[in-house]
Amino acid sequence: QVQLVESGGGLVQAGGSLRLSCAASGRTFNMYAMGWFRQAPGKERKFVASITWSGGSTYYVDSVKGRFTISRDSAKNTVYLQMNSLLPEDTAVYYCAGQPSGISRYNYWGQGTQVTVSS
Repeated sequence: QVQLVESGGGLVQAGGSLRLSCAASGRTFNMYAMGWFRQAPGKERKFVASITWSGGSTYYVDSVKGRFTISRDSAKNTVYLQMNSLLPEDTAVYYCAGQPSGISRYNYWGQGTQVTVSS
């Protein structure tokens, strides 16, 4: 099992920045990738960004490219999402997720952290 705990959410004005953190514990040696998803009120949860645990390859949804950066600190078992130039439409609950090796889906989820961007 893997436990994920997010932190770093909050209220920020449009154009501002936030950095989310996701601390992983447990059987992290078996992780293939970590991702960030978000869910706005009344909408489905959607993919934001991901990073492979070993190689550091990154992927982003088009709407955050150039504004968000995902990174990981393997020594700390922590994944970050640096969010710059935030827009009101970035307002959502942000979830950290873990994809185990050999599994084609994200099996592990954090509890979520609220990000609110005011206009």
